[in-house]
Amino acid sequence: MRLHNSLSGEKEIFTPADPNHVRVYACGPTVYSFAHIGNARMAVAFDLLNRVLRHLYPRVTYVSNITDVDDKIITASKETGEAIDVITRRYEKIYNDDMAALGVLQPDVQPRATEHIPEMITQIEQIIERGHGYAADGHALFNVPSYDAYGALSGRSRDDQIAGARVEIAPYKKDAADFVLWKPSTPDQPGWDSPWGRGRPGWHIECSAMAEKHLGLPFDIHGGGADLKFPHHENEIAQSCCAHGHETDPRAFARMWVHNGFVTVAGEKMSKSLGNFLVAHELLQDHPGEVLRLALLAAHYRQPLDWTENGLHQARKNLDTLYRALDNLSGVPDGDAVVHHGVMAALCDDLNMPLALAALLALAKDANRTDLNESEKIEIKAALKGTGALLGLLQQDPQTWFQGGAANDDDAEIDALLKERTEARKNKDFKRADEIRDLFAAKGIEIEDTPTGPKWRRAVK
Repeated sequence: MRLHNSLSGEKEIFTPADPNHVRVYACGPTVYSFAHIGNARMAVAFDLLNRVLRHLYPRVTYVSNITDVDDKIITASKETGEAIDVITRRYEKIYNDDMAALGVLQPDVQPRATEHIPEMITQIEQIIERGHGYAADGHALFNVPSYDAYGALSGRSRDDQIAGARVEIAPYKKDAADFVLWKPSTPDQPGWDSPWGRGRPGWHIECSAMAEKHLGLPFDIHGGGADLKFPHHENEIAQSCCAHGHETDPRAFARMWVHNGFVTVAGEKMSKSLGNFLVAHELLQDHPGEVLRLALLAAHYRQPLDWTENGLHQARKNLDTLYRALDNLSGVPDGDAVVHHGVMAALCDDLNMPLALAALLALAKDANRTDLNESEKIEIKAALKGTGALLGLLQQDPQTWFQGGAANDDDAEIDALLKERTEARKNKDFKRADEIRDLFAAKGIEIEDTPTGPKWRRAVK
């Protein structure tokens, strides 16, 4: 398998430190509100990576954290009057439920920042002891000039670093680029006792401490959205390498870095002020999770993804094609599920999902051939189901898919009307058959006459 390593800027052969145990970390959400589709893209992209790695290696440990102490959470608590833990637990559950609806497997470990304060304090102490940090006015800070390799991931110059980080000009800083490891808390803010006084951790130290605790160092892959590359991921490397005396080797923290691209909406940057800030929770009210998942995987994970209605319709159309192929094979016995070789080859080339989808659609086209023998049908069905399972797709019965998911109260009425229409056509009562088709159209139901009889489906919204 080859992956693009953001640290080297090149596509590299993925070689885990231990082939019997692959270790992966991806930055998870800050739980104070609903996850937007940019968050969802990260979760889906790394879920795909996780699934592929599990197919290739005997054991994978995937860690993705929950940030449950943050200034945005404190602000949300003040605005709503709700306790911080009430807010964070609620949105943590919503996030996990929404991601599950998108086919995202639960991480093996989902550590909460607030449950790892001792590990963060220990790491800060190590950084200071090694001369890369200092205490000032109740703060602990990382001294950026002390680490010559700073900027290895982002490739930013010192001026770019300062501008990009939007650093706070503070009298207690030795250098403008220095960043906070620990900061004081007021009596009404969450805080923990530390050698620097009562306070709370800076954002960057959280992931460094949690990744080290649950994966050990160095681990194989660290990732997240491209927006985290600087300063968050750059700071993680600096903290973790300097805490353990690996100042000359940025790979001493994570051997490979993987970043997914940004999401725009109809060509514009997502923004609440523009009214195009889309959250997964609301999109799931109007679209099946598999449609959203495939739409999020439509572009190569490293490329920007432009979210459009056309993209959603194309995802639905592709899924309909795949489910139709499975439906046409419904009478064929199930064989041992396998992953299609063309799909696997594409995924092993830096998770090339567009190429993988093209191979899967070609397989679906083969399923519709009329010259297939029984063994060929069994082979294609096994490949469709096995490949779908790997991709987190084709997880429903085809008829359930076409009929809109879980049974509705009017399904029995639809089935009765369809039966009546069949009888009317049989008796050449075409007027009644057309009336029933019009009734279906009014209900948003489409009918397809197949060699095995008529089938119905709910029209795409």
